[in-house]
Amino acid sequence: MLYSALVEVYEKLESTSKRLEKTEILANFLKTIKNEKNKELVYLIQGRIFPDYDKREIGVSTQLAIKALAESTGIQEKEIIKKWKNLGDLGDVAEKITKERKQKTLYSKKLTAEKVLENLRKLVEFTGKGTVGKKIALISELLSLASPIEAKYIIRTILSDLRIGVGTGVLRDAIVKVCFQGNKEMVEAVQESFDSSADFALVFELACKGRKELEEIEITPGKPMKVMLFLKVKDIKEGFETVGKPAAIEYKYDGFRMMIHKNKGDIIIFTRRLENVTSQFPEVKRYVEENVVGESFILDTEAVGYNPKTRQYRPFQEISQRIKRKYDIEKLEKELPVEINVFDILYYNGESLLKMPFEERRKLIEKIVHEKKWKIKLAEQIITEDEKKASEFYKKAVQDGQEGVMIKSLNAPYKPGARVGYGVKLKPEENEFDLVIVKAEYGTGKRAGWLTSYTIACRNKEKLLEIGKVSTGLKEKEEEGVSFIELTKLLKPLITEEQGREVKVKPKIVITVRYQDIQKSPSYESGYALRFPRFIALRPDRSVDDIATLEEVERDYKKQQ
Repeated sequence: MLYSALVEVYEKLESTSKRLEKTEILANFLKTIKNEKNKELVYLIQGRIFPDYDKREIGVSTQLAIKALAESTGIQEKEIIKKWKNLGDLGDVAEKITKERKQKTLYSKKLTAEKVLENLRKLVEFTGKGTVGKKIALISELLSLASPIEAKYIIRTILSDLRIGVGTGVLRDAIVKVCFQGNKEMVEAVQESFDSSADFALVFELACKGRKELEEIEITPGKPMKVMLFLKVKDIKEGFETVGKPAAIEYKYDGFRMMIHKNKGDIIIFTRRLENVTSQFPEVKRYVEENVVGESFILDTEAVGYNPKTRQYRPFQEISQRIKRKYDIEKLEKELPVEINVFDILYYNGESLLKMPFEERRKLIEKIVHEKKWKIKLAEQIITEDEKKASEFYKKAVQDGQEGVMIKSLNAPYKPGARVGYGVKLKPEENEFDLVIVKAEYGTGKRAGWLTSYTIACRNKEKLLEIGKVSTGLKEKEEEGVSFIELTKLLKPLITEEQGREVKVKPKIVITVRYQDIQKSPSYESGYALRFPRFIALRPDRSVDDIATLEEVERDYKKQQ
């Protein structure tokens, strides 16, 4: 397919904010590739080059993209930077300067979408000496072949900032429209297939063949999948009303989710963001190898940190650094050890257990997990229909330093990616949300050079809606906790626009924010503002899909009224 044809689709998608129109545009595109063998062009529509489960990144910074633009156009880097600060979008800059190109291409050749995908995937493979030069050469090759409008979207794709407003919901609905004539009954089936596979190209390919083939998508050990999510409730009574009686009441641990896979003798560990963190947690791999019986399996667990001297559990924020750190592993393993709490199993010895009732899945993990305190154990659990007993268990969980409890239906299947009421979470009432940073502002005076004020957003389906600014709760010295310096280092590579002291950033950094109350506000797109927001924690284990929704904000606003 000519890349220009794909760019036309990008332009149409960017020109409308209406979900139904986007679905129609996307459906028309999918029809054109429905009978093609290569369905991987679907990734480019998402602004990706691999499936969602594949966390390899293009790894091109804004500065490197500027160098490639200079190489391909003959325009000096400082001139490109000047235009970027003026226009605020390096994609727009690429379009503008490609029109003014000083160096003429030696040969003319039509650029294909397949060529773009091929070159961008090669960028991921380069490591070691000479990497920068090789990456610049590959990007320059594409830009040299590209028309101005094609250059715009090549740069945006490289920087993971496509700006066409296509989320998983729109793509899912477009697949239903093309493959199942818009049958609403198939929306859930397509969603379930994506949640199990995290691969829209595969979902589209099987959907083209029919419902039977689509529903045969199976989870596979070694391939990450979305975890099941849980609704919040205000008390034990509401929990029982949601899941039924009797129910399983389990500790809600103050840790982070780990999906532990065993496949052909190999242990692989994924976060809820589908990131492979096996190398960061060598002790977890040992614990599972030594204490879990089975040829192949997928365990859903929570990793909780503890103090190796006092044997007291530590809050998530103290151990979160282990998720991202890829050096000093042995030192961190001794200083910040984790205990694995197993609470579910999704696959065992060649068989998917997603449809098996939770009660039976729990009995299976009781058989195959040999508990070892401070290494691996089953989630603390009682089964009851008595609200008093459930409340006592909840108090005990909080006293033990955990977040609260989970209340789970005994008969429920496991639904990857879904908040469907099969289980709920209850923790002490705190005014806090997980939100994503979308903008930041440089400080002044002694904080000059640091990004010290952060615009935060909640989620409404595919849209991110601003809900306030947070600038308190961080430290000025790195050794005292999460600091302005640390957050600045995380945000700088994500900058997509600069306007004076304010920058726009890719929505990648999720933080927990505590606030006094919620107010109605015309200043923010969400229609609400958090009053006295305060930074509480970095959440490297969470993605934009996990942040608070507008619905949750509205519900908490009504609750406080």
